[in-house]
Amino acid sequence: MTTTPYVMTQAQARELLGHVDVPQTLRKLFRDLAAGKAVQPSQQLVEFPQGAGDFINYLGVLAEDQVYGIKTSPYIVREQGALVTAWTLLMSMQTGQPLLLCDASELTTARTAATTAVAVDALAPLQARRLAVIGSGAVARAHVQYVKGLRDWQGISLYSPSLKGKTAQELALLTGLDPRLQIADSLQAALKDADVVMLCTSSAKAVLDPSTLGKPTLITSISTNAPRAHEVPPQSLSDMDVFCGYRQTTPGSAGEMLIAGEQFGWQASSVVGDLPDLLSERVARPNYDRHVFFRSIGLGLEDVALANALYRMHQQI
Repeated sequence: MTTTPYVMTQAQARELLGHVDVPQTLRKLFRDLAAGKAVQPSQQLVEFPQGAGDFINYLGVLAEDQVYGIKTSPYIVREQGALVTAWTLLMSMQTGQPLLLCDASELTTARTAATTAVAVDALAPLQARRLAVIGSGAVARAHVQYVKGLRDWQGISLYSPSLKGKTAQELALLTGLDPRLQIADSLQAALKDADVVMLCTSSAKAVLDPSTLGKPTLITSISTNAPRAHEVPPQSLSDMDVFCGYRQTTPGSAGEMLIAGEQFGWQASSVVGDLPDLLSERVARPNYDRHVFFRSIGLGLEDVALANALYRMHQQI
């Protein structure tokens, strides 16, 4: 018998996500990947004709949970600015029937930030005390929420050029995230003495040159789904210890890695490790004799794991 999936709106997903331990859900999926209990294919990028945009399909299989899924996210070029949406379809591996069709906007924000948090916890020096956040949108705010308790931060600095001219009420959305958070008036001020820098922008080009940092630092990057988008100069990869979410797929999609390979001789084989390696302790923490770079591209498994968590929670209501 064919079944109709439950359709979950953005508001419903936001409400249920508040009851999910998102970082712990992602830690489990990366451990499942390391143990061969999950499958993460490469992203599938399909371009629209005549430069009208593209869409990316993110796939994933969670065998232990007996589900698989796909998130599809279009990038639609418009005169008034690009439009990006995302929907995740969760399927049963037992019945072959659809379980859930979920507006993935909230899932994307949560899994992006929580993946960075898992990486920060696995990679940042235990004595890290100063955190810098570059960006101020929903993804940046989620990053702060998931990372603020991971170390004994003595200071959290946030900078975004888009904050100029914002009202006190709008700025309060950021300063209310944590009493230690302060708005910096320049990129340089935000980066001063930072042990960890989280790049949380939608920029398609570099926003930070690691060579300007005064000491070895953990830099995390998410970027956007614009073609070959990157937040650090591609040539900087050769001077850093590079980690990523999943080494089998990230180098083939991350903009700075693609450009670095084509133009600067960087090789994907130089990736030190990924989150499955780190969480299964196959790879040790870096020693910070130079900068450490972590790149996340967004994995289908992350969306599938969160969609499954929301579906299970909905079934209990």
